[in-house]
Amino acid sequence: MYPIRRNRRLRTSEAIRSLVRETIITPNDFLVPIFIVEGKGVKEEIASMPGYYRYSLDLLPVEIKELWSLGLKSVLLFVKVPDNLKDNTGKEALNANGLMQRAIQTVKNTVPEMLVMTDVALDPYSVFGHDGIVSEAKVINDDTNAVLAEMALSHAKAGADFVAPSDMMDGRIFEIRSLLEDEGFHDTGIMSYSAKYASAFYGPFRDALDSAPVDKKDIPKDKKTYQMDPANRREALKETLMDIDEGADIVMVKPGLCYLDIVRDIREAVDVPVAVYQVSGEYAMLKAAAAKGWLEHDAVMMEQVTAIKRAGAHIIASYFAKDVVKLIQ
Repeated sequence: MYPIRRNRRLRTSEAIRSLVRETIITPNDFLVPIFIVEGKGVKEEIASMPGYYRYSLDLLPVEIKELWSLGLKSVLLFVKVPDNLKDNTGKEALNANGLMQRAIQTVKNTVPEMLVMTDVALDPYSVFGHDGIVSEAKVINDDTNAVLAEMALSHAKAGADFVAPSDMMDGRIFEIRSLLEDEGFHDTGIMSYSAKYASAFYGPFRDALDSAPVDKKDIPKDKKTYQMDPANRREALKETLMDIDEGADIVMVKPGLCYLDIVRDIREAVDVPVAVYQVSGEYAMLKAAAAKGWLEHDAVMMEQVTAIKRAGAHIIASYFAKDVVKLIQ
């Protein structure tokens, strides 16, 4: 009891604070999202994500080598598909020479040891901007799953280490795992977006990939019929446990900061690694506030990623990864 116990003794200097710190951030915590576009010599900044870029395949190796030199060993690939290749079936997603497949090969040819995860969803390929096939004003679950499984197989054949279904269709993990097993890809892992909420924080990401739902008659105006209701907590654990039963090796909560209660619930309930996606809106808000001088960028950035890890995340997918690692090094 006080004064025999004074808690402030463990806060008197940076040396003692570092020695007793419970949550330590390292490069091994991060999964780095990368946006890929067609073309040559393209490194274009995303307007709503200052300091973050889309890369053409010829410049991608430069970025991959820099990440590896910083100790960042894992990437999550996304592709911006040209409009003329979009349809309602995801046909281009199955192209063995498609942009995603070539991006996987480019990364592996550049740094073979780099862990490559790939986005598996139809929205970058959809003329309607949805994560699945649209029919009669609905996103169709089972027909979508069949395409997602073939898409995941295509990524595995191209060299992906993990596929990351981000669509939230029911049963898609089982469909993907079953096809990968049937085709002999026993070691290809699945990181499932198990608790992905219908969040308002995804806007800059959709700008980056031009993948927002279109505003047309008989097309769902949003993704609320398949992504989770932000008001629900218990449902997240149900979704996650089902994905694990179906074969998910890693589970993910998305977004990050507003859902740290969900991260903790899941971390305490499961025995597989838990990932968190610190999404584009979270990134953009801090960049905007820091540009105005309203927040200290680096201090808030570190507080955010520390909170995510403290809540229970084993893996943090974050646009801040490079900034964080450069700061802590």
